[in-house]
Amino acid sequence: MFTNQNNLRNHTFFMNLAIAEAKKNLGQTKENPSVGCVITKNNSVIGIGSTSAGGRPHAEHNAITFSKEKVKGSKMYVTLEPCSHYGLTQPCTNLVIRNKLKQVLFSVKDPDFRSYNKSKKILKSKKIYVSSGILLSLTNDFYRSYFKLKNNLLPFVSIKIAVSKDYYSINKRNKWITNSYSRARGHLLRSYHDCILTTSNTIIADNPRLTCRISGLSHKSPARIIFDNKLRIPVKSKVIKESLKYRTIIFFNRSNNRKIKLLKKKGIEVYKISNDEKGNLDLKVALLKARNLGFNRILIESGMTLINNILINNLADDFNLFISNKNLGKNGESNIKKKIKFFLKNKRKINRKVNLFGDKLINYKIN
Repeated sequence: MFTNQNNLRNHTFFMNLAIAEAKKNLGQTKENPSVGCVITKNNSVIGIGSTSAGGRPHAEHNAITFSKEKVKGSKMYVTLEPCSHYGLTQPCTNLVIRNKLKQVLFSVKDPDFRSYNKSKKILKSKKIYVSSGILLSLTNDFYRSYFKLKNNLLPFVSIKIAVSKDYYSINKRNKWITNSYSRARGHLLRSYHDCILTTSNTIIADNPRLTCRISGLSHKSPARIIFDNKLRIPVKSKVIKESLKYRTIIFFNRSNNRKIKLLKKKGIEVYKISNDEKGNLDLKVALLKARNLGFNRILIESGMTLINNILINNLADDFNLFISNKNLGKNGESNIKKKIKFFLKNKRKINRKVNLFGDKLINYKIN
């Protein structure tokens, strides 16, 4: 990474590096955006950083602090406009000025009203060159959840589902539908979210762990919220057994004081949520509660009942469809082809396709 890139003078090369750096802590930075920053001198990378887990220090601070050389006179490439307001830390614009960088090139303006469109004026007053809009479309897509955070009370919601080539969502003879590469990609997807939302029905049927089980990513396992209207979840399930290691929350409606007391002893947070007119947990109320608990990027991993309700109520932003390269035929159960095509017919916009050694992942933008 630190070799000279004389043949790659285009700013997009370094901004692509910054975007890759920002992806490292996506879903780990709480209400702060995950930002990537690259510092160059003589067209070589001398410093690189991303927003730290928890949201601080910021990417610019980390890139400057861990630079291999003095940053005076260097260029900074950053995915998001540097902050210019005082919060728990000093503004990143102050760091740039104090360290005497000569150029700052960022992609997207920060929608936070405290910083929006302010850094250019501040930096230019100190004779620092500023440019914006590099790889704007790509970076806008990356910051969809952050933009929603600034403009909506609800969290960013992604759906993940795996099906066979003939669209069965249950394999009657084997636990798995997709191959190991798809499953690894699913774990990576979990690491980009701060919470997984599922139901007690899924826990009872599959007894999943809902963690990131890829080497180096276990510390990025998200919290778990479980919809359990009648508190049916088995106390011996894996998510309950690991509740002291991974934050676990249950949303319910019908009280069971004995069960609640037992769950709380195991370190589980329990919240009563109002029901909708059909007697199910009210989705909007639940998502608002999740946001109030500090969750901004939520991944739905459940059966089709919850997924249907999320889609019908227009609460999903992303849809991740893993498709196996094999048919299940008689070994398949719960064919969802008609349902998926119906919901995606008028909303689907394919964002990307990923080849997973025969399997494929199709990511749809919904909102």
